[in-house]
Amino acid sequence: MKNNKLDYYIFIEELNEIVIQNIINLKRKKLTLNIIISIKNSHKIIKFAKANRIPLFIIDSVKFAIKNNASGVLLTSKNKCLRNNIKEKTKLMVIGSAHNQLEYYQKMRQNCTTIMLSPIFYNDKYSHHKILNQIKFNLITLSWKTKICALGGITYNNIMLINLTRSMSIGIKSLITKKKPVHN
Repeated sequence: MKNNKLDYYIFIEELNEIVIQNIINLKRKKLTLNIIISIKNSHKIIKFAKANRIPLFIIDSVKFAIKNNASGVLLTSKNKCLRNNIKEKTKLMVIGSAHNQLEYYQKMRQNCTTIMLSPIFYNDKYSHHKILNQIKFNLITLSWKTKICALGGITYNNIMLINLTRSMSIGIKSLITKKKPVHN
């Protein structure tokens, strides 16, 4: 079918021993890792990412990304700003998150190279009626001309189902905070 080696975008709010150990385990498997953080509580995480040579993405703050020599910026679905082309003015990679086709077009106008579509699986943030599942995920992304990242509700039990989608990467948050090691 397709390559089982997915790129990982890891959302980190707090750096602790479990998170560090899970990231190191993923790194040992020679997986492509990227860390995504918001501005708050970021100093320790930025140091960790740089020390371990893991690309760093900052959520919705181009200035903070430039100041901290980050690899890129994540434009959330709430970020509708179209002013200035970030990629042309800086060397930052621009990725975006979307929940539907309209938000996808918004992210394309923002020149995002990868778009995270969520929620693919059930999680506490979204009701069962809002989840996409693999079929809807593939139907929505059928005409997308960019790299696709699955996001939302990814657990140890459903991570292998991502291989049934058009996704080339996954975004994880709660999965990295669990004691059980992440596997692919």
